[in-house]
Amino acid sequence: MDETVLAYIAGFLDGDGSIFFQIVPRKDYKQKFQIRTSVAFYQKKEYAEILNWLKKIFGVGYIRHRKTGMSDYTIVESKEVLKILRLLQPYVKLKKRQVELGLEILQKLENKKSNEDFLEICKLVDKFKELNYSKKRKITYEVVSKSLSP
Repeated sequence: MDETVLAYIAGFLDGDGSIFFQIVPRKDYKQKFQIRTSVAFYQKKEYAEILNWLKKIFGVGYIRHRKTGMSDYTIVESKEVLKILRLLQPYVKLKKRQVELGLEILQKLENKKSNEDFLEICKLVDKFKELNYSKKRKITYEVVSKSLSP
């Protein structure tokens, strides 16, 4: 992909985007929790064409038009988030720490073999609370750790 386009998208992510990782309950998972990955871009509905352009470039994800007058383009599949973060890593400025931490989490998820590995990943996910000023996060390393204790 053209470097100018990647730099533009990275700037868009820095200004009107989000990278987030969450621990969510999943009864059908071995550890009873999943690490949900997301990269999202936001724009007023009247300028949503830029989100269509991004979706065409990446070829994955979905666009939602909210009643608030905002639209968002979100990618949640871990392998796709990994590809996007790798592509944009050289160009992001404001979200550099989120990209680096996200890449670390995604690489550890690929190699996860045990409950201990999963708990280590949950600790890293908790770090996003500080990077993204998250106030609503209820499921943390502590919650997962208690759940996995015998």
